[in-house]
Amino acid sequence: MKVAAINTSPRSSWNTAKLVKEAARGAESTGAEIGYFDLYKQEKFTGCISCFACKRFPNEGRCVCKDGLYPILQTIKEADAVIIGTPNYLGQPSAGFHALYERLIFQNITYQTERPTWYYGTAPTLFIMTSNAPEEAYQAGNFYENVLTPYIQGLERTVGPTSVLISGNTLQVSDYSRYIWTMFDPQAKIERHETIFPKELEKAFRMGADLVSDNKQA
Repeated sequence: MKVAAINTSPRSSWNTAKLVKEAARGAESTGAEIGYFDLYKQEKFTGCISCFACKRFPNEGRCVCKDGLYPILQTIKEADAVIIGTPNYLGQPSAGFHALYERLIFQNITYQTERPTWYYGTAPTLFIMTSNAPEEAYQAGNFYENVLTPYIQGLERTVGPTSVLISGNTLQVSDYSRYIWTMFDPQAKIERHETIFPKELEKAFRMGADLVSDNKQA
């Protein structure tokens, strides 16, 4: 099996990246082949440029814009499972995630009443979000549940059934004394990172392994 794993944070070795890599490692432990990408290390890329080539023969359902996102989109399309992680920036996924999301979703919209989407697969997907806000903010009825719902629904329609892992109240920097921030308790942040975050990494590993195991059983 092939698994596409994409870190859409500009930080390639911090919270989001660690969780995506651990989920990928879990998938790999079950025998999967991993295609891993740090989005911000790719060549220059953009969101959808509205060329509509994906609505014309012979490119139906396939983005033809050959920039830094092109190989990622191809890898996702060929994958049996997908792992994608993003930080929460200003209440939304990262700009990089949104560019990828636009391209991923729009290429599959047909504008045909008889067939609304090309829907090329049922690859199970793990969506990971890291956040300065606590996990409780993402629970049913709270603010961030409404923020995430459209993205989850888009992934469900386009890629496959989507599970979610939220890592909240994350450690933003290794040395808070370098910044003029007064609203955080650095020691509490560090303690959480040392005690809770390792458990979230373990959970990411299990969820990554389950993506492959569940797909094999289906």
